[in-house]
Amino acid sequence: MEVKTSLLDNMIGVGDMVLLEPLSEDSFINNLKKRFDHSEIYTYIGSVVVSINPYRPLPIYSPEKVEEYRNRNFYELSPHIFSLSDEAYRSLRDQDKDQCILITGESGAGKTEASKLVMSYVAAVCGKGAEVNQVKEQLLQSNPVLEAFGNAKTVRNDNSSRFVKKMLWQKLTPMTLSLDLLEKSRVVKQPRGERNFHIFYQILSGASEDMLNKLKLERDFSRYNYLSLDSARVNGVDDAVNFRTVRNAMQIVGFMDHETQSILEVVAAVLKLGNIEFKPESRVNGLDESKIKDKNELKEICELTGIDQSVLERAFSFRTVEAKQEKVSTTLNVAQAYYARDALAKNLYSRLFSWLVTRINESIKVIFLYKVMGVLDIYGFEIFEDNSFEQFIINYCNEKLQQIFIELTLKEEQEEYIREDIEWTHIEYFNNAIICDLIENNQTGILAMLDEECLRPGTVTDDTFLEKLNQVCATHQHFESRMSKCSRFLNDTSLPHSCFRIQHYAGKVMYQVEGFVDKNNDLLYRDLSQAMWKANHSLIKALFPEGNPAKINLKRPPTAGSQFKASVATLMKNLQTKNPNYIRCIKPNDKKAAHIFNEALVCHQVRYLGLLENVRVRRAGYAFRQPYELCLERYKMLCKQTWPHWRGPARAGVEVLFNELEIPKEEYSFGRSKIFIRNPRTLFKLEDLRKQRLEDLATLIQKMYRGWKCRTHFLLMKRSQIVIASWCRRYAQQKKYQRIKSSAIVVQSYIRGWKVSLILLSSDCLGLIIHLPSNLSQMQKYFLEMKNKMPSLSPVDKNWPARPYLFLDSTHKELKRIFHLWRCKKYRDQFTDQQKLIYEEKLEASELFKDKKALYPASVGQPFHGAYLEISKNPKYKKLKDAVEEKIIIAEVVNKINRANGKVIKWHCLIPKGAAGKGDFLFSSDHLIEMATKLYRTTLSQTRQKLNIEISDEYVYFLLVFKRTFPSVQHANRFISQKSNLG
Repeated sequence: MEVKTSLLDNMIGVGDMVLLEPLSEDSFINNLKKRFDHSEIYTYIGSVVVSINPYRPLPIYSPEKVEEYRNRNFYELSPHIFSLSDEAYRSLRDQDKDQCILITGESGAGKTEASKLVMSYVAAVCGKGAEVNQVKEQLLQSNPVLEAFGNAKTVRNDNSSRFVKKMLWQKLTPMTLSLDLLEKSRVVKQPRGERNFHIFYQILSGASEDMLNKLKLERDFSRYNYLSLDSARVNGVDDAVNFRTVRNAMQIVGFMDHETQSILEVVAAVLKLGNIEFKPESRVNGLDESKIKDKNELKEICELTGIDQSVLERAFSFRTVEAKQEKVSTTLNVAQAYYARDALAKNLYSRLFSWLVTRINESIKVIFLYKVMGVLDIYGFEIFEDNSFEQFIINYCNEKLQQIFIELTLKEEQEEYIREDIEWTHIEYFNNAIICDLIENNQTGILAMLDEECLRPGTVTDDTFLEKLNQVCATHQHFESRMSKCSRFLNDTSLPHSCFRIQHYAGKVMYQVEGFVDKNNDLLYRDLSQAMWKANHSLIKALFPEGNPAKINLKRPPTAGSQFKASVATLMKNLQTKNPNYIRCIKPNDKKAAHIFNEALVCHQVRYLGLLENVRVRRAGYAFRQPYELCLERYKMLCKQTWPHWRGPARAGVEVLFNELEIPKEEYSFGRSKIFIRNPRTLFKLEDLRKQRLEDLATLIQKMYRGWKCRTHFLLMKRSQIVIASWCRRYAQQKKYQRIKSSAIVVQSYIRGWKVSLILLSSDCLGLIIHLPSNLSQMQKYFLEMKNKMPSLSPVDKNWPARPYLFLDSTHKELKRIFHLWRCKKYRDQFTDQQKLIYEEKLEASELFKDKKALYPASVGQPFHGAYLEISKNPKYKKLKDAVEEKIIIAEVVNKINRANGKVIKWHCLIPKGAAGKGDFLFSSDHLIEMATKLYRTTLSQTRQKLNIEISDEYVYFLLVFKRTFPSVQHANRFISQKSNLG
């Protein structure tokens, strides 16, 4: 049987909250805590993944884990973000369905890390190839760039995304980035305990001194008004290292050096804009006019951006209004000048951010060919001590996401019921559409009232806006204000007069109305747009196309609220066309510390994320569903008819199984491809029965195994006993034989001794017996004396001690012979191979010439050299040396004698090993014995035949045939040598 894992195996707590029993807020939180304490940070709610930020690295994201979850069923393994990523990618690849993964949660819950994990998983399992890998690497490396320009430290997260990021993937490759809703107000002002965007601190910390000089910046953070100083440094964050990472990532993505420099110049210009300060100056007409206090900052900004200083200075002091082809120029007071400065900084930075995204997408250059999968990373619901316009629109976006989450979850549930032919029952749930309508209604919504106030002539303040809200929204059940007509809030001291409160799905949030009007206006004066367009800086000019005088548009630009509302509407419309997948991120504590689980904080997030609502929606119909094949595979051991193998259809097997277990029919329904179980208790009953059955099967297996093991051990012992018994019998017989043999030897020895005693007692041996003791004494003395009188080890030493006793004569001679042979052998063992060869030749010469040639004794002491010409050293014989390939036997100068006239000619005689030829020559040599000996040995080794040699005192005659001839060398088959010095 193939063993398969399941979500239900080895669970810590409950892996799927749909199966939680009983279901309550306390049991929900306790289950999350139990799993978190065991480093199980992922939990399912059906197909939704709940992720708790562990604030520490976990060994669950390795390449081995990627392969483990690849192409596996969603509920086959323990909950993991890779399981959802794989399910979404396989639906995109195999079913050609657009997918979207929505990652939500409050700041610090780990949304950005979750999106990175999803992208890394999809990058690991999607298409391969050099071009595809390059695109994937570029898209993954865009993360450090986007985080530097779009992330910031907040009170709850050191790396909080302040924008909405959507990553699109095709079937095989990553495609595009889509970013929106940047929190650009952070550029000019940050709440207490928070920072501006990372890039400002990274440049000042990581740029070289030369680069800072070019950007006209100083390393001191306190020099810049746009940077908050109370949180400039973040523990565990090295801005200098991160800046180098960003620069390297920009190169990989495809930014050119001049583009990177232009980007940094724009960032530096934004940073220096905050240092421009204004002072009031009265004009003749009595109106106040603003003037720049220190023009040095303005000068440096103009040098960075290539803008005429006078043009930018005028844009900060005057505003031109055009209406029906009439232009009216009005002065700006100090407050208006500061507003214009901040508006320029916000627009400059936000447009730069949008340009970065466009530039990254251009580098990727992937053509839209397939269905796509989107990964949406959006800032979470925010409830701070002081909540303003930014938190209002962020929470509005999360309200819309919650609305579509409930709608798509219900839609997905209903579609599955219809697909499986299961009767659909209406599910009661809280619909937050009433809250969304309170904010976005085109007539009476808060955003519509805010836009109306911004466009209304006359004096417009935040207080007038709040008054309007109190008039229009006073009776709305989710709106609260002390200034409204509703008497129940008049004495609510927790609600200040300058605030209003909205009861969101996540809880009540109080908003301070101060700054709503100005932040919603977000108006950039046309004079500043035109000044930016006139810049000699190509990037800045491209960021402000509306500044072109030829393209003047007199229509008022949309407000920030209306732009945000339109972006949210587009996002919702896009999401509704895709199959949704959800990751709900939860922050376990506010300390950003590992192993701490704050139940109150987690409970608050569970409420505003609507997780219990999601569980109830999922459980309203059927809590659990599973394909017939997997259900039968898991529970088939509970029925004798299905165990161990079921031969029919899987559905029929499940029906037999459930009937055998007598499960009430109202507790389950049969779909087309799945079994639907209504109550988790039924599932847990099945699990308990399965657990008990597995224990019984384990006991059976153990019993069979132990029986097999004991039987195998018995047979082994039996075979071993037979072998041991045979060896024991053999050993006993051997010992018995040895005893009989030794007894026989003893008997034989006694018999032989008895026979010898009979012989010795005869008369002929009496004399020998009498002298035997004295002979033994003499022999012992003889050997001891020989030990001290031994001659030297030289083979030529003929000395030998005299024989002391006559009866040892033969023994004395034999000892002399043996000693001589032994010392000769010891002497020969000292020879090298070359010496052995020389002595062998000398022995051969001795056998040939001893007592036959009168000159032989004189040649004994002369060594045999052979090569007397030294052809390897003498340059004259180079040609001769090159012609010879074999080993040289003889190389010397000889005297050739002409038979006809006796004339003598000097010849170079060169005889290699293995020569051939024939001839009849007569010559004399000083090395005749050496030459004859070497030729004799060579012929014997080559032909296995002895050379016929005739020797006399007058000449030496012999015949031989060589294999090969060489030029300049005379080879003969007859050598006749006259008497010479060396024979």
